[in-house]
Amino acid sequence: MSTRLPSLNGLRAFEAAARHLSFTIAASELNVTQTAISHQIKRLEEELGLKLFIRQNRALALTPQGHDYLPGVRAAFNDLRLATDRLKRRDNDHVLTVSTLASMASKWLLPRISMFQKAHPDIDVRITTSTSMVDFKSGDVDAAIRYGRGQWPGLRADWLTADHLFPVCSPALLTGKKALRQPQDLAGYTLLHSSGGYDDDWRLWLTAAGLPANISKQPDLTFDMIFMTLQAAIDGLGVAIGRTTYVEGDLAKGRLVMPFDISLPADAGFYLVSPEASSDSRKLKAFREWLLSQVPAERDRPGR
Repeated sequence: MSTRLPSLNGLRAFEAAARHLSFTIAASELNVTQTAISHQIKRLEEELGLKLFIRQNRALALTPQGHDYLPGVRAAFNDLRLATDRLKRRDNDHVLTVSTLASMASKWLLPRISMFQKAHPDIDVRITTSTSMVDFKSGDVDAAIRYGRGQWPGLRADWLTADHLFPVCSPALLTGKKALRQPQDLAGYTLLHSSGGYDDDWRLWLTAAGLPANISKQPDLTFDMIFMTLQAAIDGLGVAIGRTTYVEGDLAKGRLVMPFDISLPADAGFYLVSPEASSDSRKLKAFREWLLSQVPAERDRPGR
């Protein structure tokens, strides 16, 4: 005859109270009242026919029977947690959550992601955007597309592509009496800037083009996201510094043009990063292979 198991609530209350040796802390952890913890443990003791705790004034201690019982109860709850985690991971094997910058998502990833969905209809893609570095420990994100030099401890970093920096503008700025024809003409135009790590792009390009860096200090417009800066350029509000990844689609469709044939290689690039422990999961391997197929092989890493 099998032994009838005691109530799960009583076991949870016992494990938490025994771990903290406090009904108060156990109640806070389990989001119930201290009275509820006391009643659950009293009921458990009645079901077992044993005393599990010694209550002395404000102190709480385990009885010998409580000491003997605790390891088995704790192991059972750990097994339940592990089984639940494994079940959730299997359920989420068809959901891929990718984090990246908003501009990278809107100008490069979103126009292409339908091709991945067609190739892998069994994987649901969720894209989140953030300017902060994603914390993979939370388990909310499977992979991220990061800009940098590929050195992130504990993460697998797969090289994707590097950018070149160069001015871009609306085709309308290349016509008329004040047409933009040579780099020196920039002194008469509004320069469009992006903050958030791209503040120095204009100065770098002007220096490479042999122009005074102070041209970038003239009255201008600054946006906190690159896709906003590029939209302002498309609308003819001024001249922006483009990065290959962000402008190739607009250049191909004629919404933007390169007024000058001078470009500057960036000193960093984009990487697909993921925790080493999960980097070989089925959904991540599929996404990685597809993503690598989308970047031109000729875009070498900076410094190569």
